[in-house]
Amino acid sequence: METLRVELGERSYPIHIGSGLLDRLPSLLPPLHGKQILVVTNTTIAPLYLDQVVAGLTGFKVDTLVLPDGEQFKTLDTLNQIFTALLQHRHNRTTTLVALGGGVIGDITGFAAAAYQRGVDFIQIPTTLLSQVDSSVGGKTGVNHPLGKNMIGAFHQPRCVIADTDTLNTLPERELAAGLAEVIKYGLIRDPDFMTWLEGAMPALLQRDPVALTYAIRRSCEVKAEVVGADEREGGLRAILNLGHTFGHAIETAQGYGEWLHGEAVGAGMLMAADLSCREGMLSTAEVQRTETLLRAAGLPVRGPDAMSVETYLDKMAVDKKNIDARIRLVLLRRLGEAIVTNDFSPANLRATLAHYSA
Repeated sequence: METLRVELGERSYPIHIGSGLLDRLPSLLPPLHGKQILVVTNTTIAPLYLDQVVAGLTGFKVDTLVLPDGEQFKTLDTLNQIFTALLQHRHNRTTTLVALGGGVIGDITGFAAAAYQRGVDFIQIPTTLLSQVDSSVGGKTGVNHPLGKNMIGAFHQPRCVIADTDTLNTLPERELAAGLAEVIKYGLIRDPDFMTWLEGAMPALLQRDPVALTYAIRRSCEVKAEVVGADEREGGLRAILNLGHTFGHAIETAQGYGEWLHGEAVGAGMLMAADLSCREGMLSTAEVQRTETLLRAAGLPVRGPDAMSVETYLDKMAVDKKNIDARIRLVLLRRLGEAIVTNDFSPANLRATLAHYSA
């Protein structure tokens, strides 16, 4: 097992990464304020790991809630099911919520924890690669709205993150590739050496080599922990973690949540960001091609849906948390390994990029 820390003063917490961690829960749990726990999971994960997790929560009064699986259920209605379960089982303000699942479960459970009795503790047990390297770390929680993804939520840090790499053995190939999009992101925005490593290690990652996966997860979490520690509430630096996300969220919103996996949409979005960076005179065409080659090697889409028009992209991109004064702000690449957040780009170049990847 390897342990990293997200340094946020009194809200600092560990990220435990390794094999067999679900069997070691009692030794990994932080001191909890009370004896009540609600484990929130979904219909896919519950048959695989719920009993194992509950068995490890010895000495606590444990209730469980199994939600439907899918991005389309990341809604206020589903959030209310968590509140109903907490109230029905009379959980008080010393309760702890445990998010057992992928990014949807982590985001929605964390938001419930942020709001229930004005804030209770929660623990992340991510079971997908995407959630282990990205969504479980950093305290972003929330739900989707038909008009925009993740526009309703709160910053609420977990008490700890327990990433058991064994759970990736049951992950469908499409979900594994989606998680690799976020892994690639860290190389593109902050660590060119990591990107080079990924180019050589991609076959091992796709074969779920445990050594390669553990290193990829650890390095991804290290980068995210550094960025979150410097800018917890996305006042500046943290926004670089959204490379490709403005394009990707537009795809997810336009296509209907769940049609494209989040990582798939982000993968296509990162290539669009690279292309626009090239049109703006920052990246070379060779660097854009290198980015595309790595995304293809991971099994990710390298273009958006054929049915999406430029105007649809622009309409959806106008609803984004980074935007200020109705101006679209994007994460672009000054070079591979260095990202910037800017609204200083040519609208004509943006349209050209969108047309190129949707025509």
